[in-house]
Amino acid sequence: MANAKISAIAGAAPEAKRDSKLKWSRIARNWQLYLLIFPVVAYYILFHYVPMYGIQIAFKDFIATKGITGSPWIGTEHFERFFHSYFFWRLIKNTLGLGLYSLALGFPIPILLALLMNEAKSAKFKKFVQTVTYAPHFLSTVVVVGMMMIFLSPRYGIANHFIAMFGGHPINFMAEPAWFKSLYVFSDVWQTMGWSSIIYLAALAGVDHQLHEAARVDGAGRLRRIWHINLPGIRPTIIILLILNIGSIMGIGFEKVLLMQNNLNMDTSDIIATYVYRAGIQGAEYSFSAAIGLFNSVINFILLISVNWASKRMSETSLW
Repeated sequence: MANAKISAIAGAAPEAKRDSKLKWSRIARNWQLYLLIFPVVAYYILFHYVPMYGIQIAFKDFIATKGITGSPWIGTEHFERFFHSYFFWRLIKNTLGLGLYSLALGFPIPILLALLMNEAKSAKFKKFVQTVTYAPHFLSTVVVVGMMMIFLSPRYGIANHFIAMFGGHPINFMAEPAWFKSLYVFSDVWQTMGWSSIIYLAALAGVDHQLHEAARVDGAGRLRRIWHINLPGIRPTIIILLILNIGSIMGIGFEKVLLMQNNLNMDTSDIIATYVYRAGIQGAEYSFSAAIGLFNSVINFILLISVNWASKRMSETSLW
């Protein structure tokens, strides 16, 4: 038995060496591809993984002159302060509400747009629609919010001119708390729906045309073919993007919210990201803001893992 084990180990060593040589030969043969991917890998390492070293300030009373390692350790004090603060439930409600609203409206519309464009017969009309819907994506957030302020102005805005034409009273949309979420979500859908539909159009291009021909022979109309062929064909793409969207539901960017935010609509516009900005940048409470940001990231991570697990169990489609 001992001799057999020794011979097995001795035989495994040359095989491992051969495997390693094969791997290195494949890398050498495809060195151009590895060179192309190197900047992306370097970017994520430098700007996404290396900064994780600074997460520890969420558990410290960070003092700039002492540095990260020299600052005193205080444990979960910053988290407890945030959980017991007056703004906690307002921030959670606004962040989660805005994220769910954006998901409910912003996720299905690009799919519907892609299905409609895929059924368009005229190539010129299809290109025109694509150009019109893609164009807003290239506008900056500042420009979009500036357009909203002009169009929705209570004195000069075109929206209030139409309201006045029908006998209504001008509405200060940007200052009304009840209008904030709808303005944010609808403007975001207008800006991103065309660009987001590109991946669904690419998935639709991979659907087998023979399935459509067979369905036509069986008498299936256009709506039935969309429902029974196109949608099942792009279902894996839809599920993957849905998982990614749910995984970032609490990670709403603060730029647009901050630009639309004012003292009058603060009750519905104040989210975790803007609170972190006020506490960390304006208030110089770096440890406290790092703790809030870490809490937000952990919630997103838990949502991503949970939704991915549920998707894998129900549809056998998942990120991993």
